[in-house]
Amino acid sequence: QVKLVESGGGSVQAGDSLTLSCAASGRGASNLAVGWFRQAPGNEREFVASIAYRGDRTAYLDSVKGRFAISKDNAKNTVNLLMNSLQPADSALYYCAARRDWGRGLAFERSDEYTDWGQGTQVTVSS
Repeated sequence: QVKLVESGGGSVQAGDSLTLSCAASGRGASNLAVGWFRQAPGNEREFVASIAYRGDRTAYLDSVKGRFAISKDNAKNTVNLLMNSLQPADSALYYCAARRDWGRGLAFERSDEYTDWGQGTQVTVSS
């Protein structure tokens, strides 16, 4: 069972930056494909960014391309999401999700493709 713990959320002003971190621990915590999702009140959970288990392939939601960057440190079993130029529309509860990849090297974008989820970290951006 993999445990995922998110950190780094907070309340910021529009235009500021935040870095979210997802730390994986437990059996099978290494070499995972990881994704970030977010959910704002009244909205469905949406994909934000993902990274393949090797860290060599990424995917992003169109509205965050050029502003967010996902990276992976396999030695530390952590994935970071650098978020620049934050906007009020980015306000949400951000979740980290992970799954075994079995060598395919993909950056998964659907929530139902992930097997393990963290509890979430809140990001609030005010104008």
